[in-house]
Amino acid sequence: MVDDAVLSDDRAEDRPADRSADRPDGRPRSGRRRAVRKLLGRSVLVLGGLVTLVGVLLVAACWRDDNAIESRRGRAAAEVVSVSFQRTVVRYATPDGAVHSPAQGVLYPDGLEAGQVVWIEYDTDDTELARVEGRTFTLALLPVGTFLLAVWAVLGPLAWWLRRRV
Repeated sequence: MVDDAVLSDDRAEDRPADRSADRPDGRPRSGRRRAVRKLLGRSVLVLGGLVTLVGVLLVAACWRDDNAIESRRGRAAAEVVSVSFQRTVVRYATPDGAVHSPAQGVLYPDGLEAGQVVWIEYDTDDTELARVEGRTFTLALLPVGTFLLAVWAVLGPLAWWLRRRV
């Protein structure tokens, strides 16, 4: 009788104490796996937050550039020299006779073609800062907003799924 009591106590120690952490199929969940999923869920949210921050900063930079141009605005006819994926180069002359071609290209160049002549607005203190006349930072809202919406459409459910499975 004493041997049976000791034997049954040993069997009780071999069984998991907390059955609430078991999976529906009866297998116990791994603590390490739960920790990794929790970390991945948080990492996905942090990544989404960083991408959102970059998008907001991009729009803020466009707004800042527009304010600089508005505060010291010059206007000139510019010839579109080249159009590429990375930038659209224009060449224009200021009233003092100097010819300028912003190294980073013109802001908001959508729809421009090489050889075209367009009106631009530029910052008279920084002639490297130029935009196509009539275009503002609001043109950046749609692409940035759409991109952020797509990012969160993927990362949101992924984070929810990872955290739900913890």
